[in-house]
Amino acid sequence: MKKALFAGILFIFYYQHSEAQSNNAPSDNNPHDLNISGYFQFQFQKAQEKGAPSFTGGDFLEDVDNRFMIRRGRFKFDRVDKLTNVVFQLDATQDGVSLRDGFIQVKDPKWNMFTLTAGQFTKPFGYILSYSSASREFPERPRLHQTLLPSERDLGAMLSVKLPKFPFIDYEIGLFNGSGMNAKDYDSRKDLSTSLQFNFKELKENWNLGFGLSYYNGFVKYGGPTRYRNAVINGQRGFIAETSTELMNSYAQKRYSGMNFQTDFRWILGKTWIKGEFISGKQPGQAASMNITGAQASRSLGTLIINDIYNRNFNGFFLWLIQEIPGTQLQWIANYDRYDPNSFVKGKQIGQNGSNTTAGDIRFNTFGTGFVYYFSKQVKFTLYYDHPVNESTSLADYTEDLKDDIFTIRAQYRF
Repeated sequence: MKKALFAGILFIFYYQHSEAQSNNAPSDNNPHDLNISGYFQFQFQKAQEKGAPSFTGGDFLEDVDNRFMIRRGRFKFDRVDKLTNVVFQLDATQDGVSLRDGFIQVKDPKWNMFTLTAGQFTKPFGYILSYSSASREFPERPRLHQTLLPSERDLGAMLSVKLPKFPFIDYEIGLFNGSGMNAKDYDSRKDLSTSLQFNFKELKENWNLGFGLSYYNGFVKYGGPTRYRNAVINGQRGFIAETSTELMNSYAQKRYSGMNFQTDFRWILGKTWIKGEFISGKQPGQAASMNITGAQASRSLGTLIINDIYNRNFNGFFLWLIQEIPGTQLQWIANYDRYDPNSFVKGKQIGQNGSNTTAGDIRFNTFGTGFVYYFSKQVKFTLYYDHPVNESTSLADYTEDLKDDIFTIRAQYRF
């Protein structure tokens, strides 16, 4: 009985501690000299077949259907005083060491309302983007977020506003290069990202609620005189190429609008968490090819100025359910997410002759479920099965659902 009670206290402490963790924050907001914290994630994965594409740690190599990997090895260094914070975070895996975060924060000394963050950090958009991977119940963020905002981070500056009289409101707005993490800017335009979040604690006994709105406005410079836009050609939906020398000095639009919500409550079956987010907008990308496979074609463009840009209207959402199993340190988790990179075309329209459509236009629905076991304050284990389902198209490799299910076993140590 004593052991069960002690384990329960550890579970509660762990969850309350993890719930407060954000990418854009030091390990502890109380003033302190240099502090070192972090976490280590080691995992084994089994794919349905060799060379399976995956948004749960990257695609499998051609002759591989199972792998061991260090998913994340984060080391955070931070220092906090009355008016300033400095945070520096590295990621060490089998692929090498890279900079994840490096920023300073300056707090407003007069009104205690404003914080300025400058450096490389997570963009303010929605809820799940800034929710630390150490605290997140699911192994990875949804396909939608990994596609639109890969690596979550960028170089820029952000203003955060928190009103003392209205502590349930959080507002953030920032300007960024738009080229992503550890990348040089490739044009003179800056991307704007902003988020307004409302968090209500204890609306009723054992019930919390949060919701918010987000907006992203960015640009991608055309590297050539041709662009592709959706159009109906001879009764067939697809892309039409438009060529003009004036395009060389213009930009494609990258605009996202999002809504998110989170709620948790305690009832007869224990504590339940439900989280979700919907995003739609415009996403410039590329055509799929031998080097740019599948869904990678609709990802946000990196450091290069691309000659041929495909302008797509997209939409997507995710819904997460986390259920505490009373009397244990277990949580059951279930996911459903959907990403449609090109809402203008569907199914067999994709891949038809003359449509200029590719694998970058295919819709994916992903189902996932598993368990999280909180072994101690520092250690947790995750078992998770991911089942993506792509729509059937006229493309040779996508006439039916891909064999791309992934089973993940993960151990995490946090310090």
